[in-house]
Amino acid sequence: MKMKTPALTPKKRATPTVAAELQEFFYPIHYQIGMALEDALRGGLLTRKQSAILWMIRSAGEERRQMRRKDIVQSMQSWFEVTNSGLSKAIRGMAREPLALVEIAEDPRSAREKLVTLTPKGEEFIAAMAARGEVFLHDVVQHLPANVTRGGIEYLQQLTAAFNQSRAMKGKSNGKRS
Repeated sequence: MKMKTPALTPKKRATPTVAAELQEFFYPIHYQIGMALEDALRGGLLTRKQSAILWMIRSAGEERRQMRRKDIVQSMQSWFEVTNSGLSKAIRGMAREPLALVEIAEDPRSAREKLVTLTPKGEEFIAAMAARGEVFLHDVVQHLPANVTRGGIEYLQQLTAAFNQSRAMKGKSNGKRS
């Protein structure tokens, strides 16, 4: 007698939910557009991890030029399957010639912690990254009406805020004891 195995795909709904429709954009946005943008930002010189480290410093770092190494590690490990030593190697690679994009120094707030700071060359490199990213995205958005692009920017800002709010709420509920 042949055993029936359960289907591995979820049952299709007659009308997809908004969340399901949004999910369908994950692949084209993340893997097609996002990875192509990342390649443009890297400029053929950095690994994906190094590029993400620099962009994170630009986006979330103190004065957009410095971050504690442990904060870099914490964020990067939530995005990539990478070890602490792998991240140290990526950062050290950016600190050495010929790149020399960052400096690694002792954090004055804690002798055990390191600060990763952009060098002037690193600041120039990030400015060039931003310019390459802008050119890449301009080539894409020129095929869209300006109001659609503006609406997309507003939507993504609100989606990011909602994501962060959802994460904060989950963090609070996971931290509660039963």
